[in-house]
Amino acid sequence: MIRLTRRHLIGSIAASTLAAPALAQSGFPNRAMKIVVPFGAGGIADITTRIAGEKLTALTGQVLTVINQPGPGGMAAARAALGAESDGYTLALLTNGTAVSAALYTNLQFNPVEDFLPVSTLGLFDFVLVTAGNGPRKSLQEVLAYAKANPGKLNVGTILFGSTQHLSATLFKSLTGLDFTHVPYRGTPDLMNGAMRGDVDIAIDSYASFGSNISAGQLMPLAVSGARRSASLPNVPTVAESGIPGYDVTSWNAVFAPKGTPAEIVTLLNAKLREAVADPAVKTRFAELGIEAAGSTPAELGDKLKSDIAKWNAVIDKAGVQRQTFR
Repeated sequence: MIRLTRRHLIGSIAASTLAAPALAQSGFPNRAMKIVVPFGAGGIADITTRIAGEKLTALTGQVLTVINQPGPGGMAAARAALGAESDGYTLALLTNGTAVSAALYTNLQFNPVEDFLPVSTLGLFDFVLVTAGNGPRKSLQEVLAYAKANPGKLNVGTILFGSTQHLSATLFKSLTGLDFTHVPYRGTPDLMNGAMRGDVDIAIDSYASFGSNISAGQLMPLAVSGARRSASLPNVPTVAESGIPGYDVTSWNAVFAPKGTPAEIVTLLNAKLREAVADPAVKTRFAELGIEAAGSTPAELGDKLKSDIAKWNAVIDKAGVQRQTFR
């Protein structure tokens, strides 16, 4: 558990002047808040939450504490958030991975749609499909041609079975009809090393994971997973542009509140979070990680969660992926 320092609060008086009447009228927040993140410290979800949290602290005048509760399916984090009072002082970070888990696991032990209230997105980001920097194929089209000419010889690496990256590879396989081997790695460092060695022909993960190795020439970006090109890699085509129409995987990090949190508090938090991620300094820091800072209305976020659950359910059904049960 890491608390934001007093330094972050010094400049908050001027920054929160315009919000003072609303804050004073509601009485919220008048003490420290916390947000539970379903990943360990140092990952992309943790870092984006801390960056946005610093700004939220400045805007509200109340310290935000980030609590890391990693665990399969995000269940530990969900339990921690849902076990607290529904008063706006305990929030939860849910991600596209939550939608994947809701589709893939039969006993997730919480329902993200029914148990949480959407507040706002923080940021959106794509995955990058990379190959070894000195590899023989320099574009996704070349990789596809190789795979078609050599059935079963293509290897595609991602982290962890059941991750969004894994299902991104599953969607790739479904849309191309290619016969390839999925290679699951324990974590990003192992995946990155495997890609640089050429153990896998394609590796899929975030720009935050691969960016420094791309800059060093150790990894070559083949395509980005979203519907449009990434600001971080503007010269790299999308997967759809590279010959796989309909391929679109955009991940997101977002803030939710436990069900029962008063509507006026959700509205106030939404306004403050959207103001936080619209701040130029926050946008710049997010962009360095390959993330587009983007707030949303609660309704937009709720629709995004539902549509992504439906999307990944369809991918799992079409690909014949066996749904999993936590033991």
